[in-house]
Amino acid sequence: MSQLRIALLGTGPWAERTHAPAIAAHPDVVFSGVWGRRPEAAAALAAAHDTTAYAGGGEGDGEGDGDGGTGGAGGLEGLDALLAVSDAVAFALPPDVQAPLAARAAAAGCHLLMDKPVATTVPGARAVADAAERAGVASLVFCTLRFAPGTAEWVEEQAAVDGWFTARAHWLGALYGAGDKSPYADSPWRREKGGLWDVGPHALSALLPILGDVTGVTAVRAEPDLTHLVLTHTSGVTSSAVLSLSAPRNGAGAGLELRGEHGTAVLPEGWGDPADIFGTAIDALLTAARTGRPHACDVRFGLRLTEILAEAEELIGRGTTG
Repeated sequence: MSQLRIALLGTGPWAERTHAPAIAAHPDVVFSGVWGRRPEAAAALAAAHDTTAYAGGGEGDGEGDGDGGTGGAGGLEGLDALLAVSDAVAFALPPDVQAPLAARAAAAGCHLLMDKPVATTVPGARAVADAAERAGVASLVFCTLRFAPGTAEWVEEQAAVDGWFTARAHWLGALYGAGDKSPYADSPWRREKGGLWDVGPHALSALLPILGDVTGVTAVRAEPDLTHLVLTHTSGVTSSAVLSLSAPRNGAGAGLELRGEHGTAVLPEGWGDPADIFGTAIDALLTAARTGRPHACDVRFGLRLTEILAEAEELIGRGTTG
């Protein structure tokens, strides 16, 4: 495996700004092609990076992360043709579109570079994890701060420290705040699921490796789209996370603070260019594919994030707190 052939599924802003440039620029991979529901968008993105477009088709909303529908028969034929000339697949699709296509890619023998969350249902996420395990393919979920310089090292350093007393995280996006004009605001799944599902994985991706798996969840939601989580971890420590996509622009921001016997530790700011960080994730997938050693952010970890978020969502829906 001198060079990994990586396909891209999705043609929206995230694919255009992050995935495609990173794949095209990586010295150890070949950009094998782009698949999308909208043929014209796939053709434009493929042309911009000197690769091949594969036909999509079918119903669904194509805004936001890329293509909202899985495509009709012709679309899946185009997808299967791309999988046949690829060793791995990167996904820039809504989570519940991503999941079944990732299972299909794994069955075709392709390694998986997925976006977070893997899916917004536990059965959907579990199906991908099981498919990857059956096929023996490597998998990775792109939790950004776990691959960004500075933050990735910070998480590892804090995970090696004992004596934490508590942690508090806040991920407050202004995607739906007054005056924000982000292209990601057109994403239907984000508008429906809110900060719990979109930025919740970021907070959990740092809290779990430092404090341990979650054994208890309390969840409260206030409008518009403000979710409070209190988590109990296997270490016995409790943490909290405040999540939203509707914060005022001047009040938006993300952070994580730990307090314990050794004082306070704060997550570094300024994660860097997402395309560069995605390139680091490609490096990690290459290593996992070549060595057979699972990455800490593999699809099983993605499944665990989905389980925790689904439990929180269920508690909110029932009006209980766990």
